Amino acid sequence: MNWLRPSHIGHHTRQLLANWGYAARLFLQLCLLSVLSLRRFGLVRDQIFFLGNRSLIIIAVSGLFVGFVLGLQGYYVLHSFGSTDALGLVVALGLFRELGPVVAALLFAGRAGTSLTAEIGLMRAGEQLSAMEMMAVNPVQRILAPRFVAGVLTMPLLAAIFSAVGIIGGWLVGVVMLGVDAGAFWGQMQSGVDVFKDVGNGVVKSVVFGFTVTFVALLQGYVARPTPEGVSQATTRTVVMASLAVLALDFLLTATMFRI
Repeated sequence: MNWLRPSHIGHHTRQLLANWGYAARLFLQLCLLSVLSLRRFGLVRDQIFFLGNRSLIIIAVSGLFVGFVLGLQGYYVLHSFGSTDALGLVVALGLFRELGPVVAALLFAGRAGTSLTAEIGLMRAGEQLSAMEMMAVNPVQRILAPRFVAGVLTMPLLAAIFSAVGIIGGWLVGVVMLGVDAGAFWGQMQSGVDVFKDVGNGVVKSVVFGFTVTFVALLQGYVARPTPEGVSQATTRTVVMASLAVLALDFLLTATMFRI
């Protein structure tokens, strides 16, 4: 029961506070240096291609199948109430408000977040970051900041693509397969979806998730132990911590944005 000893508890508490303080300083540093990184937009552009283009297939395919399932389940529920004409509205609201930003962020964490952590962790293991510091080059500004900006910009675009493809999937299931009236499908969606309240809040969510997932991935890679096991553990921590952070923030943002 050594973990109950006051010295042991105090040591872990101090270490936890130190880690949180380091993460807060790194986040503020990234936010400040991100503006400077836009001067060399070529670095940001390359990272947008690396993070966004390589995540596009899994985002689009996942969005299509989520739209399939949402259209199918929504039809079964609405059919019990004789309201199948509202299927388009249900699919659109579900994707714009929740499933689009959240599922896209989880996929982004699993695909792009792990790539960022592994890349930065391998730089740490290969002493490339230490070499840059010895040459008076700030690795946060040169390596981390362009990737941070790219992740924040890429996440809303991927969430929008996820939602758009998901709506197409819901249309294929509801209209093409199950016979819902196409005019009612699109008309209910057009009249019931509010651009600012529904679509706008979904965009805000995706931006917040972009900040969170990208920062967690960069932080875990930057502080990873310079060993193969350390990089592997950092990659695992990225997926776990980013996913939990996305789900927790989704609850807080939903409770704030969509009050009755």
